[in-house]
Amino acid sequence: MFLSICGFSLMDVIVKWSVDYPIGQILFFRGFFGIIFYFFIIPHERLHNFYQTKRPGLHSLRCIAGLIAIVAIFIALRKLPLATVVSISFAAPIFTTIFSIFLLKEKVGVYRWLAVLVGFIGILIITEPGISELNIYYIFPIIFCLGLSYVAITLRQLSSTEPVWLISLFFSIAITLLSLITVPFGWVMPSIAHFLILSLIGIFGGVSNLWLSQSYKYSEVSLVTPLKYLTLVFAIIFGYFIWDEIPTIKTLIGAFLVIISTLIIFRREIYKKKEITSKITNG
Repeated sequence: MFLSICGFSLMDVIVKWSVDYPIGQILFFRGFFGIIFYFFIIPHERLHNFYQTKRPGLHSLRCIAGLIAIVAIFIALRKLPLATVVSISFAAPIFTTIFSIFLLKEKVGVYRWLAVLVGFIGILIITEPGISELNIYYIFPIIFCLGLSYVAITLRQLSSTEPVWLISLFFSIAITLLSLITVPFGWVMPSIAHFLILSLIGIFGGVSNLWLSQSYKYSEVSLVTPLKYLTLVFAIIFGYFIWDEIPTIKTLIGAFLVIISTLIIFRREIYKKKEITSKITNG
C-alpha cells in the first residue's frame, strides 16, 4: 500500500506539472504506457486470448466511469492546489456507500449515514471558498469521487470472476482510445526529457494500481486503508516545495472530517463482513 501511495502521488505531481500539454495527450501517456506494463504481467497461458471475458457490459461500464473520473481528476490537478484535490478525493467511499444502497441493495445503518453526513460537511468546508468565488473547478474532484465510487461498485462485481490485470488492462486500452480522439486538437511534440517524464504517468499509474490491488488481497483492509491518507501529507509537501501552495485551515479541517468519515465507513464495512462470516461459520 505504501508503494502504491508513493506511485500515485508522483503521478499526480507529474500531471499537475504537465500544464503545457493538453489533457488528451496526458491521457495517452497514462493509457498507452499502462498497456505496455500490463502486457508484462499477463499469465503465459492467457497471451493468446487475453482479451476474452464473459462480462463485456460490466467492463464497459467500469471503463466509462473510470474515464469520467480520470479526466475530472486531471483537470482538477491542474486548476486547484494539490492538497485541496487530494482532500476532496478522499470522499469517494462516501459516494460508494450511497451508490451501494441503490445498485447493490445494501442496507446502511445509522453509523454509516452519520459518516456520510460528516463527510459532506467536510466537502462543503473545503469547497466553500470555491463556490463563493464561483470557481467551477471545485466540481471536478467531486465528479472524480462520483466516477470512482461507481468504479468501486463495478470492481466488487467484476473481481468475483475477472483477474485484476484484465480489468486494469481494459481500462488502460479505453484511456488510450479516448486520448487518440483528441489528436487533432493541438497535441504538442515533447522533448526527449519531457517524453520520459510523461511516460512515467502510465508506468506509475499501472504499477500503483497493481500494488493497490495486491495490498487489499494480502493484507487486512483495516490495516492498509489508513495508509492512503499519507497522500495528503505528500500533497502538502510537494505542493509547498514545487508550487508554493500552503493549504488553508478550512482545507485541513474539511480534510480531517472527510478522513474521519471514510474511516468510520471502512470500520463498519469490516464489522459487517465479520458479522456475516460469523453467521455463515456458525450455521
